[in-house]
Amino acid sequence: MTQVTVKELAQTVNTPVERLLQQMREAGLTHSSAEQTVSDAEKQALLTHLKGTAQLDEPSKITLQRKTQTTLKVAGSKTVSVEVRKKKTFVKRSPAELEAEQRREQEALRAAEEAAAQARAAEEAQRAAEAAAQQQAEAAAQAAQQAVSAEAAAPAAPEAPAVVAEQQPAAEPAVEVKKADPASERKREEPRRPVHPAPSSKREEDERRERKNAQHRPSIKDKVAAPRTVRSGDDEEEGFGRRGGRGGKSRLKKRNQHGFQSPTGPVVREVNLGETITVSELAQQMSVKAAEVIKFMFKMGSPATINQVLDRETAQLVAEELGHKVKLVNENALEDQLAESLKFEGGKALHRAPVVTVMGHVDHGKTSLLDYIRRAKVASGEAGGITQHIGAYHVETERGMVTFLDTPGHAAFTAMRARGAKATDIVILVVAADDGVMPQTEEAIQHAKAAGVPIVVAVNKIDKPDADPDRVKHDLAGRQVIPEEWGGDTQFVHVSAKAGTGVDELLEAILLQAEVLELTATPEAPGRGVVIESRLDKGRGPVATVLVQNGTLRQGDMALVGVNFGRIRAMLDENGKPIKEAGPSIPVEILGLDGTPDAGDELTVLTDEKKAREVALFRQGKFREIKLARAHAGKLENIFENMGQDEKKTLNIVLKSDVRGSLEALQGSLSGLGNDEVQVRVVGGGVGGITESDANLALASNAVLFGFNVRADAGARKIVEQEGLDMRYYNVIYDIIEDVKKALTGMLGSDVRENILGIAEVRDVFRSPKFGAVAGCMVTEGMVHRNRPIRVLREDVVIFEGELESLRRFKDDVAEVRAGMECGIGVKSYNDVRVGDKIEVFEKVQVARSL
Repeated sequence: MTQVTVKELAQTVNTPVERLLQQMREAGLTHSSAEQTVSDAEKQALLTHLKGTAQLDEPSKITLQRKTQTTLKVAGSKTVSVEVRKKKTFVKRSPAELEAEQRREQEALRAAEEAAAQARAAEEAQRAAEAAAQQQAEAAAQAAQQAVSAEAAAPAAPEAPAVVAEQQPAAEPAVEVKKADPASERKREEPRRPVHPAPSSKREEDERRERKNAQHRPSIKDKVAAPRTVRSGDDEEEGFGRRGGRGGKSRLKKRNQHGFQSPTGPVVREVNLGETITVSELAQQMSVKAAEVIKFMFKMGSPATINQVLDRETAQLVAEELGHKVKLVNENALEDQLAESLKFEGGKALHRAPVVTVMGHVDHGKTSLLDYIRRAKVASGEAGGITQHIGAYHVETERGMVTFLDTPGHAAFTAMRARGAKATDIVILVVAADDGVMPQTEEAIQHAKAAGVPIVVAVNKIDKPDADPDRVKHDLAGRQVIPEEWGGDTQFVHVSAKAGTGVDELLEAILLQAEVLELTATPEAPGRGVVIESRLDKGRGPVATVLVQNGTLRQGDMALVGVNFGRIRAMLDENGKPIKEAGPSIPVEILGLDGTPDAGDELTVLTDEKKAREVALFRQGKFREIKLARAHAGKLENIFENMGQDEKKTLNIVLKSDVRGSLEALQGSLSGLGNDEVQVRVVGGGVGGITESDANLALASNAVLFGFNVRADAGARKIVEQEGLDMRYYNVIYDIIEDVKKALTGMLGSDVRENILGIAEVRDVFRSPKFGAVAGCMVTEGMVHRNRPIRVLREDVVIFEGELESLRRFKDDVAEVRAGMECGIGVKSYNDVRVGDKIEVFEKVQVARSL
């Protein structure tokens, strides 16, 4: 027997000690302090008391009502509305009735057992009587006729052998006593278990069956007291079913029992939230109808549908406002497993070459400097001498290998420069000695500092006559780039990309900085890198330029790149030559991916193709859901702000580019154009040539087709010619931006403005039979023109607006009168001109609007 104290029991059942003591006193126990012990019997008594009190609070009757309406058509076009009302009542029996029912079941069970025992005793007596009758037939031949009659009567009832024994003569007492012995034993047992005699007719058999059933059948009083349960389909009494008997009763009792209990308080559930969740899934976790969640969100000012995807913040707010607990679930378990599997232990860390990014302002000589180092002309292949893509090259020098990334410098490629800074070890900041620090130079400094990358400044074009390197140092020092000779940590090298001056010193400064950084990598590890650029080649498919950062990338490896994956079918170096493997700090082009990844995506090598496919599909679904949820949240936030405003004029564009970086730069630049009245919307964009589907998209959305360094195929050109679409080719980004600005300016229309030409002051008024009132005026400002609109001002308030009918100087009609001269002015349809009024002559002109 286990005993606990009242305090320990209160902690176990999670209730205050005072309340537990009160409940124990109500149950008849004598406990008064928290240190007294409680036995198992006392626990059971307390539990019985609590169950009894809990049952009193349960409802005894539940009524459900249902109403349906239908419409019936009658003769003609008339209809009749029919309303059907159904009412169902469920009654719960009291504990006393349940106990009485259990007692009746137990009594019926005992009666059935007794009847079975009597039947077994009757069978045994019958067998004994048959044996006795057979012995009598063998011992007494003279009583054969009586024995035969006894055998005929014996199978019906066990008392037949006793009757035969009484009718026999007393000549054979031994046989009589011997045969009557079992009968006498049965007679002594009759008071305890009565045995019915064999019925002599069908009527007696029916009476016996009726008496037997009367023991189990409930009385009229029981029938009245027993509740009736109404079920759908039929009505039956509690007790016997349609088939009758004890089995039907137990089945009906189990069927009519219900587990409904009234909730004692609000149910608080734990809601698991990932990055996104639909409204239906959120309602299911909270065990409420989806309509309740939609109604609540509508009250919050965020209309939603049942299949709407919600972000984590919105779903958390809804769940907490409805009174539920929120548990944030990490849905990146697959990513975590991937990170664990990519951990490589072992291998020797070796020194690797530095990755250098060349940054700077437009036309400050970045590509020319890199060309001199590579001894190749790259700038000649660029349209307009401007770098449009990220190029990656590695060069072998006498002091070691160096990998260079050449990023574009103008404003459209800010994001590409940011990615270049993140993938690099050292930044070469090229500044022209004649221009000094420019806006893109400051952006390059910000990107490098944000990525924590050291800077080496290359002061270019020092061979020009107006070069001023000291001014460059002063300007950069004001932007926290301090030269070493001034006590800072930044190396300044004077170079000339055209003449090659200072290039060796620049490479030496780069390698010296790399030694300070102690750059290492493990060639034995699986290859890992970052995507520098990607494009869609018509003959080879998706092509990605990858910079290997650690390990070794080999042909045939299974690569996972962002949301894309594939087996590397071929690898090319920067010169287009095929290679089998690439080590750390080597830029390569890879073929074999299922799509063009975004610049900046991380490349990892996996051993299992199934695992790579699983992670790629997971990333695609997650990216799509998060993008959809954020886009919808943005629409909901602005839906009421934009209500009532005039719709903006939109210029739709379908944009195709040769590489992914140019596409992103163009989309960013074009999206920033426009104002409150006009805007640019890129309805479709992609890498590769202009296809038939692009032309159909432009036709459906009334868009303009732009191709940047790409051309349209035959199917697209046919649609463009048939439908008259506007398709334009470009190879310089500035041209696209300028043309789009012009188009937006034309969509803005023009404003009507008024120019005041002159003002004349009324000095006297004359009456003319031909012109009516003629004002004698002095032109005080500007020039008064004939056939121009005028306004009559009285004390600087406009009292009339019309036209100038006649203008005379002395007796001659004139076309204009200059300031300081007198004239006579006839105002059309106005005769109330007074002395002191001013006549203002103006004209309306249309002025073109600009962004």
